[in-house]
Amino acid sequence: MTMKEYLRNLLTAIAFIGMTPSAMSTNINDNYDKWFCDSTLRVDYIFTGNAKNQRISLDELRSASGWYGRRVNLNKPALRGNGTIKMTDESTGEVIYCTSFSTLFQEWQTTEEAVSNWKSFENIFQLPMPRKNAWVEVILFDTHNNVSSSYKHLVKPNDILIRPIPSTHPAANRILHQGGDSKKCIDIAIVAEGYTAEEQAVFYEDAEKACREILKYAPFSAHKNDFNFTAVALESRESGVSIPHDNLWKETALAASFDTFYSQRYLTTLRLKTLHDALAGIPYEHIIILANTDNYGGGGIYNSYTLSAAHHPLCLPVTVHEFGHSFGGLADEYYYDDQYEQFYFPGIEPWEQNITTLTAFEDKWQDMLPEGTPVPTSADGLDANDMEHIGVYEGGGYQSKGVFRAFMNCRMKTNDTESFCSVCERAIERVIEHHLKPLE
Repeated sequence: MTMKEYLRNLLTAIAFIGMTPSAMSTNINDNYDKWFCDSTLRVDYIFTGNAKNQRISLDELRSASGWYGRRVNLNKPALRGNGTIKMTDESTGEVIYCTSFSTLFQEWQTTEEAVSNWKSFENIFQLPMPRKNAWVEVILFDTHNNVSSSYKHLVKPNDILIRPIPSTHPAANRILHQGGDSKKCIDIAIVAEGYTAEEQAVFYEDAEKACREILKYAPFSAHKNDFNFTAVALESRESGVSIPHDNLWKETALAASFDTFYSQRYLTTLRLKTLHDALAGIPYEHIIILANTDNYGGGGIYNSYTLSAAHHPLCLPVTVHEFGHSFGGLADEYYYDDQYEQFYFPGIEPWEQNITTLTAFEDKWQDMLPEGTPVPTSADGLDANDMEHIGVYEGGGYQSKGVFRAFMNCRMKTNDTESFCSVCERAIERVIEHHLKPLE
């Protein structure tokens, strides 16, 4: 694909989305009260398909009191993601809200299983409740940045079939960190998975450790007053989580399991409706799930959830790493010598801000490079843990060739470093600012 073809496809697919925060500086809608009530519209979808086909179906509309998402930069997502959902006012045609996401469904479509099988996945999105009728459109992108599927439907806020989510009896919970008013902060729920009623105290200790660990890392450490953390002690009938490769199956609150897509350390849950139902009555925008297991693993899906093994010795760095995915939209920077999988392609610039194929490197960390830095940059003579010499080093996004990262090491590459690299820090900072600060 030529650069001209790439740009044409990209502009057609995401005309309403800027690729970087600096590009998203016009037509900003920050008048929340004009368009929305102080309540949440939860839209439940079923994504179905195989490697080549996708179908989006509306499952149910739900409503809840209070809105805990962003109230600024309403019609601009922080990142492109692998999909977007936008809300358009019916009478004016103006985009009044837009956010982005990634899904397990889209990951599954890249697997061998998806070549011969069809599967369905739950996907839940929380939107501010519009005051007037509005169109909601979901758009999915494939690995080449092309629109692969979309679905549009009209939401009428006075629809009698929008089912209220009961919030009078929320799950047992405890505030871990209160940075400020939810309307001005980012609310994070840390949720128990695989903890019995008798293990509730253990969960609260684990949640407290996870909260402290995240707030220890820059740039979160500079934004402690911008985050609220609440621990939610869901009860499971059995202790632990399912580990299929050990033929171990547990009956737990969220049915979390290792061996996602047959990868032993990939720990996820498919029960998104159960997860969000369990959080009724609790302020949250982002979710961290702690699994009561010492088996190594975890997972993080952008704007969906983080899941981490709470009792493995590497739990805390893994939790921060996975939160880098789910909150910051960061890519994995590790890779395999045999190019185990190919998720990124020549001529297609990844939307994640910490890797590049050099197709549109000027939108990444080119401005952070010292003058005269070779692109790509040789790693000769540098220690594998070096985090001082910024460059453009080959290897990232699971691929040893064709994908580049900024530093030799980073929290998004290994578990033996205590910080994000400066490129990842800036990327996360931009996401935080997008949540809280109107763009000029």
